[in-house]
Amino acid sequence: MLIGKPDYWDQACADLSAADPILAKLIATYPQISLEGRGDAFQTLARSIVGQQISVKAADSVYRKVLAHLEVMESDRVLQAEFDALRACGLSARKVEYLKDLAKHHAEGRLEPADWVEWDDDAIISELTSIRGIGRWTVEMFLMFHLLRPNVLPLDDIGLIKAVALNYHGGERLPKADIRKLAERWQPWCTVATWYFWRSLEPVPVSY
Repeated sequence: MLIGKPDYWDQACADLSAADPILAKLIATYPQISLEGRGDAFQTLARSIVGQQISVKAADSVYRKVLAHLEVMESDRVLQAEFDALRACGLSARKVEYLKDLAKHHAEGRLEPADWVEWDDDAIISELTSIRGIGRWTVEMFLMFHLLRPNVLPLDDIGLIKAVALNYHGGERLPKADIRKLAERWQPWCTVATWYFWRSLEPVPVSY
């Protein structure tokens, strides 16, 4: 179970600061905070489903309402919850279906993160995207926030796209291919770079 600050964080910050002056400034601006693992695979995936295709603030608001209704984010609570009650928390009908399908997988023992520790990122993406409603972005959040993988670059993430535009291109959004090329300087610490780019938009971290 991976909880707290990743053990590679300080080394990653030093390397990124040396490689990229923009990241050096961001890292210096937020010296006392970092990504932190929660150690709860189901919660990370559930929160990622809630956050699909909406802003960080909106996702946090909806998740808080869902959590208040369930009292605790556990698969059996999700399965027992009324469909309309979850909709009333701000979830779309499709996200309720996705959340319940995830809960069913978890309750049936088909989510075994301990088995994935030795797998590479692409293998985990392939495994998890077989679950209805879980796409690549959702798994990338899982890789970053649960498994604490150091080199995840979520090219479909709205926040990353906005932050790169803001910090490197005068607010104009770049094509994914250009972001991927820019990210060569952030290897092998793209997770850490992404986390600091999020801070340039939302100073207070939101975890999945």
